[in-house]
Amino acid sequence: MSPQPNVPSSRKVAESMSEMTEIVLPNDTNTLHNLLGGRLMHFIDLTGAMAAYRHARTHVVTAAMDHIDFIRPVRLGDLVTLKSSVNRAFTSSMEVGVKAWAEDTRSGEKVHVASAYLVFVAIDEEGHPVKVPKIEPQTPDELRRYAGALRRREHREAENARRREAKQATAALQEAAES
Repeated sequence: MSPQPNVPSSRKVAESMSEMTEIVLPNDTNTLHNLLGGRLMHFIDLTGAMAAYRHARTHVVTAAMDHIDFIRPVRLGDLVTLKSSVNRAFTSSMEVGVKAWAEDTRSGEKVHVASAYLVFVAIDEEGHPVKVPKIEPQTPDELRRYAGALRRREHREAENARRREAKQATAALQEAAES
């Protein structure tokens, strides 16, 4: 895996920051006139991808939605604003944090409605992983998110190892039962 040409070895978090605003329309809602969770997840994925693209400056694919909290419902007619930035960059992957707020268009009140962590992988034209620049956290909040991203990655890797072991144990039991 080689670095991309003309890509710096590191970037500041602020260089990846992205923002998107959508209005909640009837086709986006359930029978209670609240934004569908899957639609909000779609918005989160798009906003996260924007930050990953800005950091990697190449194609990116969503590898995982590591965690999502739906905090409050978003109502028909609300504006949903999503903000994202890269929390940490690894070899070819990046953790991106996304926060979403709903704004009542009549009162102007804004409330935090969701937060998520996603993992994106940078790829070349053939779909092979490529190296991404390191991230340079500057503020105390960026440093906190940077440290948290490593803990979440370690947890993901441990959970993936546990799943592999469980799958192997199940396969061994099935094989023994068939013999």
